[in-house]
Amino acid sequence: MKVYQTKEIRNIALLGSSGSGKTTLAEAILLEGGVIKRRGNIAAGNTVSDYFPVEKEYGYSVFSTLISTEWMDRKLNFIDCPGADDFAGAIVSALSVADIAVMVVNAQYGIEVGMINQFRHIDRLNKPSIFLINQLDSDKADYEAAIAQLKERYGSRIVPVQYPVNQGAGFNTVVDVLKMKMYKYGAEGSQPEVTDIPQEQMPRAKEMHQALVEAAAENDEALMEKFFDQGSLSEEEMREGIRAGLLSRSISPVFCVSAEKCVGVGRSMEFLGNVVPSPGKMAPVLSQEGEEVGPDASAPTSLYFFKSSIEPHIGEVSYFKVMSGTLKEGDDLENISRGSKERISQIFVCAGQTRTKVESMVAGDIGATVKLKDVRRGNTLNAKGVTHSFDLVEYPQPKYRRAVRAKNEAESEKLGEILNRMHEEDPTWVVEQSKELRQLIVGGQGEFHLRTLKWRIENNDKVEIEFMEPRIPYRETITKPARSDYRHKKQSGGAGQFGEVHLIVEPYEDGKPMPETYKFGGQEFKITARDTQEIPLEWGGKLVFVNSVVGGAIDTRFMPAILKGIMGRMERGPLTGSYARDVRVIVYDGKMHPVDSNEISFMLAGRNAFSQAFREAVPKVLEPIYNVEVSVPADYMGDVMSDLQGRRAIIMGMESRKGYELIKARVPLAELSSYSTTLSSVTGGRASFVMSFDNYELVPGDTQEKLLQAYAAEQASEE
Repeated sequence: MKVYQTKEIRNIALLGSSGSGKTTLAEAILLEGGVIKRRGNIAAGNTVSDYFPVEKEYGYSVFSTLISTEWMDRKLNFIDCPGADDFAGAIVSALSVADIAVMVVNAQYGIEVGMINQFRHIDRLNKPSIFLINQLDSDKADYEAAIAQLKERYGSRIVPVQYPVNQGAGFNTVVDVLKMKMYKYGAEGSQPEVTDIPQEQMPRAKEMHQALVEAAAENDEALMEKFFDQGSLSEEEMREGIRAGLLSRSISPVFCVSAEKCVGVGRSMEFLGNVVPSPGKMAPVLSQEGEEVGPDASAPTSLYFFKSSIEPHIGEVSYFKVMSGTLKEGDDLENISRGSKERISQIFVCAGQTRTKVESMVAGDIGATVKLKDVRRGNTLNAKGVTHSFDLVEYPQPKYRRAVRAKNEAESEKLGEILNRMHEEDPTWVVEQSKELRQLIVGGQGEFHLRTLKWRIENNDKVEIEFMEPRIPYRETITKPARSDYRHKKQSGGAGQFGEVHLIVEPYEDGKPMPETYKFGGQEFKITARDTQEIPLEWGGKLVFVNSVVGGAIDTRFMPAILKGIMGRMERGPLTGSYARDVRVIVYDGKMHPVDSNEISFMLAGRNAFSQAFREAVPKVLEPIYNVEVSVPADYMGDVMSDLQGRRAIIMGMESRKGYELIKARVPLAELSSYSTTLSSVTGGRASFVMSFDNYELVPGDTQEKLLQAYAAEQASEE
């Protein structure tokens, strides 16, 4: 493959819901471009995109795949993305380096929730978009309904460029209102016969052509004036207007294809090559330093690595975009992210796992390299003296969590290394060794996402693992004041141990003043704060530690030891072993021994006094509450609402959006463990949700009792 210049390159993210036909479309694109001689199919497991063993096993895309082809003196870099919401990380990383998104729409179903979710990423990243209505050869295809849904949801930006003449099983003909020609395809999408539009189709074609002309003219004042003067535009002028509309995101052209039959694919590629803006026409990217970096081939070289993968017989393959400059084989670059140096020994153009060596790549191009020493996804490599650093991807938060362990305990360390490596490949696999829960936790986007992780670990790395329900990070607090004292005394020959601590505990709230007196059992305790420490806890909430000791009953030098003892008990509350929070502790009295008192004595006395007082202060368990937003088709609203209410959810509101309903709720984390699986089952995979932590709230009394019993049983089994 020759070296293409920036103006000849197009970078395209290929998106769409599961079942929309993206992988089949990618095969058709490669066939049209001459990269392959025969199309593969998903059932046979021989497609270019889905080449990883786990993808062949499950029959769906798991990773994004870079496929590059030449077409009409252009280089088209497609990144074929998974359709399932579980693999959203691949979508956002692909969009970070693509210049335009092509959204594949299933003509049988029109707008689907998965597509809506993907388009949110397109909007957030401000990318131009094109729609391809696919599967028009299906008996249930409905082009008009799909266009109506697109216009209802995305408004006037939706501008059809083509319409099908004979959708359904015999689909092979489209009318193109940009060229004002009819394209009729033979068997298996052979070169189309291009003819004038028949008279019976002309009224509709002229109406759609006029709408396209008007949409194109709106994006350029000179074109608008010419349109008003002449009432029309030339094909080249329309291309200019559409290109400007794509850049401003005011136009989203719509094309018709059957990827299965290769109908309309070549014409869509022609449009992508001729009309879609090159990287040089896109807005410059901002580096982390706030500097604008444009794709200038004559500037110093800068590469951004958006993806890495471990591939059979090769090892790590690193995928990059040339942000500026010209990359050449043998270039020595500096990893600004990690402070190391790298030599780019080989540069590849990719079509799935097929890689073609090239000697160089210019700014705006996308490629791959291998055998780098210390490059991770998200790193930037620069020529000497260049300080560019890019942070282009914001990954979604996990929605599905499981505790994981190796069935063979001897492989636990190896499992940790595997999980960290796989996080580098897919950052939406989030790994945490939780000190609090005493579990290794893996978070992902859904059950399929973690099932894929498990398959890869067991089949590729040969480590048997098991998933378990993760423990819930409960919190403990108190609801009333309480008082306690504790004397630690130990004598075993020589120097002994002695420390006595008297303290009061009470619930703490920000801004709540400390009373001057407390009453317990008819006795009054007057408090004069000598020193107050407000300690934000790393697990949330605060501990306020007050030294109110007078008359030297406890030397000031022992106060840190008392605080240390209290903090030790805060890390493992007496009810469920969870972290405690939002407590004010007042040390008001105690005793010392001139010889036997030391720090360990007061640490133990403080810990035990606090533990006794905490138990008497009517302690309660708090549970994490999450904000949940569910996007669901109206037909499934009742089922989803019923399921949420069964999960102790509080419905905060409902909104009707174009094409779906949005339910907002607050739900305890304990009830969300398998929610992604249930939601998919209830709605046939047509709903999705996002969740974010809100706060901690008291658990209901019956729930607290169950938790106390479970913890007591766990403690008994450990003894």
